[in-house]
Amino acid sequence: MGGAAVLVLLALCGIGAAAVLIERTEQAAPDPSPGTTVPGAEPAGGDLDSRDTDRQPLTAKEVFPGKTLVITAGEPAYEVLKTHSSGSCAVAATGELGDLLVRLGCSQVVRATVRTADRRRLATVGLFNLPDRGTAQQVQGRIRELLDERQGRFRGMAAGDGTEAVSTAAARVGWQVRGHYVAYCLVVRADGEPLPANDTTAREILYDMLELHLDQSVLQRRTTGGYAGQPTTREGADRHGGEDPPQD
Repeated sequence: MGGAAVLVLLALCGIGAAAVLIERTEQAAPDPSPGTTVPGAEPAGGDLDSRDTDRQPLTAKEVFPGKTLVITAGEPAYEVLKTHSSGSCAVAATGELGDLLVRLGCSQVVRATVRTADRRRLATVGLFNLPDRGTAQQVQGRIRELLDERQGRFRGMAAGDGTEAVSTAAARVGWQVRGHYVAYCLVVRADGEPLPANDTTAREILYDMLELHLDQSVLQRRTTGGYAGQPTTREGADRHGGEDPPQD
């Protein structure tokens, strides 16, 4: 598993001009700095190193198999409001970030918008499919710079009435790399108000989606020929972290 990074992103309505600057926050799982490689995090044999060894495209059913998403047994499930799969990676990222994904050969993005059980948080979460680990790491290496320079951002996906905030409100954003995939997640308050600087719920959502669901469930099951959809636990999973400067 590659490093993870996180920042606060102001996702403007229509992805228009810049507005206010949001204060610095920390990533969900505080450990190594962005860009580090954690020993043992990649699957043995490099099964996910490239599309040559991982040829089957992702599907929305594989990544988000039901109307609810159980991360940890016994804890409230996330409601899956909308799923989407596209061969155009630029639908999920704007500006230079979207251009970079296209230029480096991103072949698809599979994403969903989910809501917490208390209905107070929304998140858009997904996977970009790059040709190989090297190109995925190139994307990872450029994300922070592009966001810092306001040259692109991840795009939240509205999913009907009451979910507009995911594409318009101040969001906490995280991303990480495993094999030839770039995983990302952005979290907002459902009422559209800014997230508190130390919002532990947002950090938990990032951790649930990036580490436990996409990494330990979806992608790990790919290495064994299985499909996602079974609950995982939080034990032994806290291994990525990082902090980025503010971003609008």
